[in-house]
Amino acid sequence: MSSVTIPPPNGIRAIVSDFIGVLTTPIAGVFTQFQEEVGLSPSALREALERATQRTGVNPLFELECGRLAETEFVAILERELSEQLGRHVSMREFTDHYWAGLAHNEELVSFLRDARATGYRLALCTNNVVEWEPRWRPKWPIDELFETVVDSGFVGMRKPEPEIFALTLERLGLPADACVFIDDLEPNVVAAREVGMHAVHFRDTDQAIGEVLEVLEST
Repeated sequence: MSSVTIPPPNGIRAIVSDFIGVLTTPIAGVFTQFQEEVGLSPSALREALERATQRTGVNPLFELECGRLAETEFVAILERELSEQLGRHVSMREFTDHYWAGLAHNEELVSFLRDARATGYRLALCTNNVVEWEPRWRPKWPIDELFETVVDSGFVGMRKPEPEIFALTLERLGLPADACVFIDDLEPNVVAAREVGMHAVHFRDTDQAIGEVLEVLEST
């Protein structure tokens, strides 16, 4: 998308963005490549998480993202489930390095948010993330330059699409829900944001998302 004209704040005063899959390149290819490299089927990691959830009644990924499970424990759970299913040891020790090496900056979206901030919009980040991962991403993206508040699931003990994490974001901004537009690449999170009263855009690609955010800004 070429340079766009961003209308000044009126009804919408803040843009709330997801991080992974919005400010970064998509994550689907990262999982696919990792599974291919270690000889796993495309569904292996998802099925391992499902089995672990059935064993305990708690999804280990959700626990990881809420800071209730350490990354080392999460990796050990996946290794155990995969090894039991496949009858061979599967090492997940390199997964985190592989994950972050496969994610690049979405420069166009970052540039759009930078322009929006310069136009007068307030910016917040609301991300499902992992405590141990913060040093891998926060210094490498312009997070503190752009966002006045960062709501990271790993540190606040709640995750999208739980309504409480949206309420916390709005509380930190000091704004009503209808004064914010939210961007996320996962539809359940978009639906949840709308249910609490936020305007929301389902990120499918950068041009589409920027275009839909501009439509919201222009119509409110």
